Amino acid sequence: MSNTYNWHDIQSRAAKFAAKWVTETDEKGEAKTFWDDFLREIFNIERRKFMNFEKTTRRASKKHKGFIDLFWKGKFLVEHKSAIKNSEKDFKDALDQALDYINGMDKEDRPRYVAICNFQRFILHDLQSKKSLSFDTEDLPSHIKEFQFLPDAVNALIEYEIKVNIEAAELMGRLHNAVEKDGYKGRDLELLLVRLLFCLFAEDTKIFSEKMFTELVRKNLTDDGKSLGKNIVKLFEILNIDFDQRPSDTPKEFKLFPYVNGGLFERPLSTIPKFTLFTLQALYDCCRLDWSDISPAIFGSLFQSVMNAKERRNLGAHYTSETNIHRLIDPLFIDALWAEFDSVKSNLKRLQAFHEKLGKLRFLDPACGCGNFLVVTYKGLRFLEIEVIRTLIYEYAGNIDQKQVKVNYLRKIKLENFCGIEIEESSFLIAQTAMWLTDHQCNQILETEFGEYIPSVPLPKGAAIKHGNSLKIDWQKEFPNMDFIIGNPPFIGKHLQNEEQKADIDLIFKNVQGSGNLDYVTAWYLKAAEYMKATPSVKTAFVSTNSVAQGEQVGILWKELFENYKIKILFAHQTFKWNNEGKGIAAVHCVIVGFAQNEEGVEKAVFEYENIKSEPIKIKAKNINPYLVEGKDLWIESRTNPICDVPKMMYGSKPVEGGHLFFTDAEKEDFLKREPTAALYIKPMLSGDEYINGKNRWCLWLVGIDSKILKSMPLVMKRVEEVRNYRLLSPKKQTRDAAETPSVFAELRQPKTDFLLIPRTSSENRAYIPFGFFPSNYIVSDSCTALPDADLYLFGSLTSKMHMAWVKYVCGRLESRYRYSNTIVYNNYPFPENASEAQKQKVETAAQAVLDIRKTYTDKGKSLADLYDPLSM
Repeated sequence: MSNTYNWHDIQSRAAKFAAKWVTETDEKGEAKTFWDDFLREIFNIERRKFMNFEKTTRRASKKHKGFIDLFWKGKFLVEHKSAIKNSEKDFKDALDQALDYINGMDKEDRPRYVAICNFQRFILHDLQSKKSLSFDTEDLPSHIKEFQFLPDAVNALIEYEIKVNIEAAELMGRLHNAVEKDGYKGRDLELLLVRLLFCLFAEDTKIFSEKMFTELVRKNLTDDGKSLGKNIVKLFEILNIDFDQRPSDTPKEFKLFPYVNGGLFERPLSTIPKFTLFTLQALYDCCRLDWSDISPAIFGSLFQSVMNAKERRNLGAHYTSETNIHRLIDPLFIDALWAEFDSVKSNLKRLQAFHEKLGKLRFLDPACGCGNFLVVTYKGLRFLEIEVIRTLIYEYAGNIDQKQVKVNYLRKIKLENFCGIEIEESSFLIAQTAMWLTDHQCNQILETEFGEYIPSVPLPKGAAIKHGNSLKIDWQKEFPNMDFIIGNPPFIGKHLQNEEQKADIDLIFKNVQGSGNLDYVTAWYLKAAEYMKATPSVKTAFVSTNSVAQGEQVGILWKELFENYKIKILFAHQTFKWNNEGKGIAAVHCVIVGFAQNEEGVEKAVFEYENIKSEPIKIKAKNINPYLVEGKDLWIESRTNPICDVPKMMYGSKPVEGGHLFFTDAEKEDFLKREPTAALYIKPMLSGDEYINGKNRWCLWLVGIDSKILKSMPLVMKRVEEVRNYRLLSPKKQTRDAAETPSVFAELRQPKTDFLLIPRTSSENRAYIPFGFFPSNYIVSDSCTALPDADLYLFGSLTSKMHMAWVKYVCGRLESRYRYSNTIVYNNYPFPENASEAQKQKVETAAQAVLDIRKTYTDKGKSLADLYDPLSM
């Protein structure tokens, strides 16, 4: 959420919340849901990330522990009461209880704001300003701005996290450059930096004794770092040896370092890194940063950009925010697991069985990158387990063998249940390390919560991450018995795939007709479906480009998944902007699709977006089809001919000429001054951009020209020769073959009669795609399609709200813009049947009125882009 809030929307959401809850009375059963809804539905804050329910704390007056209903350390405390308790005394008693908790806290933990609520009434206290506000729940919209401190605090934490992680990555980037400049490259360089990252993190998070590693680096300042490379290699060796097996002559400064194990320091570096004074300073700068606040979920991708020279220039542009990851994992399993915990926590045996279940759940990210999804998933499960352990210790300690009350004994969730596949070796190394760092951070939370030290070294068995091409690995064989498949497979459109990637698509889809038109990400869908065929209990969710739910890919991909694999869609996020927080934001227009064979007991939902930048609105659904809307399972397949009796639509001509046959107004005027006989062969050119934005473009149209006339125009001949040379240099055989006819466009498709022009790409913000009539001497480029012999009735039918509704759900997209096609959109459109002459006349009259109004304004210099702008139309 931005620091600039849309209070109108927030007040509207607060009104809905108030209407939903104002009649509730059951504190014990509904208080938790009340505050979860308050935070999520009004402010889009996921409570679990920041606040705890039933937080144990010491009461100052009674010297024993109590339970805070809702607590955010240093920020916010809630005492929630039953609606039956509604007197001033009841609210005063609740406030006194809250203050008693606060007085028992360390100063830095004390919240500034305290809320007392009983469903029907709020009292909000600001302990700093001593101000207090009381209001009825039905008046919440009028007072919701008083809670601005909640989203402000969330934003501040997110911004701080971004700042810290980018600063850390920038320091590692400078260190990378320094070491690489000194000739240290390849896998050794990657391994060195990953290990240094672990050491930096370890000494700031109590894995190492305080500043042990920094002291080792500092001591080498005296000889300008000449001994540091050798000492670091020695340290890596020591970290891989248990205390009782270390050589007796191990130097004192190495003896105190703990045994790390876990395989991180197992493989020796092939050469000793050279540390110049410049390199030493870069490492020492890293040592001075506090690494305890880094987020492995974010830092992994930033670290990857350090390894990539191109990405390093735009550090911070390519990582996935935890908020986006939660959009996938929450509806897939996190929400259901929390709901199950709430339903079993009052029964010890059921709670213990649930805990055992948590420890056995297995997750696979088959394109895991730096491990972002696995890290956030692991952290989410560990947070839930902390709540389970808290309940077991504080609610059932008397019913559990005292030997088992130890927190470390109670832990069930293991790193090895989190699996991944990654093709990039540097990312593979980072993912493994990120999971260890996350495990340690979760252990620290346990220690803070329960006061029991949880050793993080020797490192436990790590996440099961395999290095290789995911599409050539047998997932079932390598990772059997998974429960969930998750991730963000690579987004590569059909035109951008290299030969190896095209071969991967062919391998996965085998004889599926039309598979050559699919995006690369779809191969992961089919691999997951194959896994489900062998293990039907598995559920999957992927982030994908929105093309998998639009246009021709729907009829290819989902037909295969539905008919041959019996897949059902469980939940879906419609198109939204996948913003990555950081400098140089890299944004993609995405969807999230959760699917499985087994849909039993699943509450299906579609997450809709008012626009691609807005927050999602959850809509329950009975069935979700491949267009990610509620409805029957169906798909539109590509057709060569229209299903109705209408003219056939044709693509425009494809130039492929390097710009040598085109002119702007000024270029045309200059060219004709020098080659006046070419005037007969220069035609107005129509492309989508020029047409919509009111620009002129011209082309040399030499179709059917006599060779003698062509040779009589030397400037035209020169341009034709340039086209030939341009095509000959193409890597595509089809283009090189077109060099044999350089005087004409590579692909010729020009209407012989007047026609209706349809731009293939148009903004999704326009209520209508602006079509238009043209005479046959206007040349149609391949950025448009054309309808020869179209009449006013056809124009009116295509510029109707009904047709635009069809376009919205069936049309392909370029990012979020409409990508109109004849084979999917036009040829499948069910035009009205048996329209009467009177009905047709009514449509034609309205259509002519549209054209007349357009002309009034285009004659005054307005473009169609101006006229169809949704804000000023």
